[in-house]
Amino acid sequence: MKNLVLIVPASAQQECADRLRALSTVDGFTFTPVEGHGARTDRDPVLSPRDRVVGYVPRVRIDVLLDDEAVTAVVETLRGSVGHQAVYWVTDVDAYGRLE
Repeated sequence: MKNLVLIVPASAQQECADRLRALSTVDGFTFTPVEGHGARTDRDPVLSPRDRVVGYVPRVRIDVLLDDEAVTAVVETLRGSVGHQAVYWVTDVDAYGRLE
Protein backbone atom coordinates (compact mmCIF):
# COMPACT_ATOMS: atom_id res chain seq x y z
CA MET A 1 0.00 0.00 0.00
CA LYS A 2 1.22 3.50 -0.87
CA ASN A 3 0.23 7.03 0.10
CA LEU A 4 0.34 9.38 -2.88
CA VAL A 5 0.72 12.99 -1.75
CA LEU A 6 0.21 15.82 -4.22
CA ILE A 7 0.52 19.56 -3.74
CA VAL A 8 -1.54 21.36 -6.39
CA PRO A 9 -2.77 24.91 -7.00
CA ALA A 10 -5.99 25.63 -5.11
CA SER A 11 -7.65 26.39 -8.44
CA ALA A 12 -7.10 22.77 -9.55
CA GLN A 13 -8.92 21.17 -6.59
CA GLN A 14 -12.24 20.54 -8.32
CA GLU A 15 -10.62 19.17 -11.48
CA CYS A 16 -8.49 16.79 -9.40
CA ALA A 17 -11.55 15.66 -7.42
CA ASP A 18 -13.45 14.92 -10.62
CA ARG A 19 -10.56 12.92 -12.09
CA LEU A 20 -9.98 10.96 -8.87
CA ARG A 21 -13.68 10.07 -8.54
CA ALA A 22 -13.63 8.69 -12.08
CA LEU A 23 -10.88 6.16 -11.25
CA SER A 24 -11.96 2.73 -10.05
CA THR A 25 -8.60 2.28 -8.26
CA VAL A 26 -9.32 5.23 -5.95
CA ASP A 27 -11.61 4.51 -3.00
CA GLY A 28 -11.23 7.94 -1.40
CA PHE A 29 -8.95 10.90 -0.93
CA THR A 30 -8.36 13.81 1.43
CA PHE A 31 -7.90 17.50 0.64
CA THR A 32 -6.05 19.77 3.05
CA PRO A 33 -5.49 23.50 2.45
CA VAL A 34 -1.76 24.34 2.60
CA GLU A 35 0.46 27.28 1.70
CA GLY A 36 3.92 26.90 0.34
CA HIS A 37 7.00 28.57 -0.94
CA GLY A 38 9.45 27.01 -3.35
CA ALA A 39 11.91 27.84 -6.07
CA ARG A 40 10.33 29.37 -9.13
CA THR A 41 10.89 27.97 -12.60
CA ASP A 42 10.43 29.54 -16.02
CA ARG A 43 7.19 27.57 -16.43
CA ASP A 44 5.57 28.92 -13.24
CA PRO A 45 2.87 31.55 -13.64
CA VAL A 46 3.71 35.07 -12.59
CA LEU A 47 2.96 35.50 -8.89
CA SER A 48 0.07 37.76 -7.97
CA PRO A 49 0.83 40.92 -5.98
CA ARG A 50 -0.61 39.19 -2.90
CA ASP A 51 1.66 36.17 -3.33
CA ARG A 52 4.74 38.39 -3.84
CA VAL A 53 4.00 40.35 -0.64
CA VAL A 54 3.01 37.38 1.53
CA GLY A 55 5.73 35.14 0.12
CA TYR A 56 3.75 31.93 -0.32
CA VAL A 57 0.99 30.60 -2.54
CA PRO A 58 -2.30 28.91 -1.57
CA ARG A 59 -2.22 25.22 -2.48
CA VAL A 60 -4.15 22.04 -1.74
CA ARG A 61 -2.59 18.84 -0.45
CA ILE A 62 -4.19 15.65 -1.73
CA ASP A 63 -3.60 12.32 0.04
CA VAL A 64 -4.64 9.12 -1.73
CA LEU A 65 -4.11 5.58 -0.41
CA LEU A 66 -3.46 3.23 -3.31
CA ASP A 67 -2.33 -0.25 -4.16
CA ASP A 68 1.29 -0.19 -5.31
CA GLU A 69 0.47 -0.80 -8.96
CA ALA A 70 -2.13 2.01 -9.16
CA VAL A 71 0.18 4.91 -8.32
CA THR A 72 1.59 5.51 -11.80
CA ALA A 73 -1.84 5.52 -13.46
CA VAL A 74 -3.25 7.99 -10.91
CA VAL A 75 -0.28 10.34 -11.33
CA GLU A 76 -0.65 10.24 -15.11
CA THR A 77 -4.39 10.95 -14.86
CA LEU A 78 -3.81 13.99 -12.66
CA ARG A 79 -0.86 15.23 -14.69
CA GLY A 80 -3.26 16.37 -17.39
CA SER A 81 -5.24 18.54 -14.97
CA VAL A 82 -2.43 20.36 -13.17
CA GLY A 83 0.67 19.85 -15.29
CA HIS A 84 3.94 21.28 -14.05
CA GLN A 85 2.32 23.35 -11.29
CA ALA A 86 2.08 20.34 -8.97
CA VAL A 87 4.55 18.26 -7.03
CA TYR A 88 4.05 14.76 -5.65
CA TRP A 89 5.73 12.06 -3.64
CA VAL A 90 4.90 8.51 -2.67
CA THR A 91 5.45 6.88 0.72
CA ASP A 92 4.96 3.35 1.97
CA VAL A 93 2.05 2.70 4.32
CA ASP A 94 2.80 0.09 6.98
CA ALA A 95 -0.73 -0.06 8.36
CA TYR A 96 -4.08 1.64 8.02
CA GLY A 97 -7.63 1.15 9.24
CA ARG A 98 -10.55 2.78 10.99
CA LEU A 99 -10.78 3.62 14.66
CA GLU A 100 -14.15 2.20 15.64
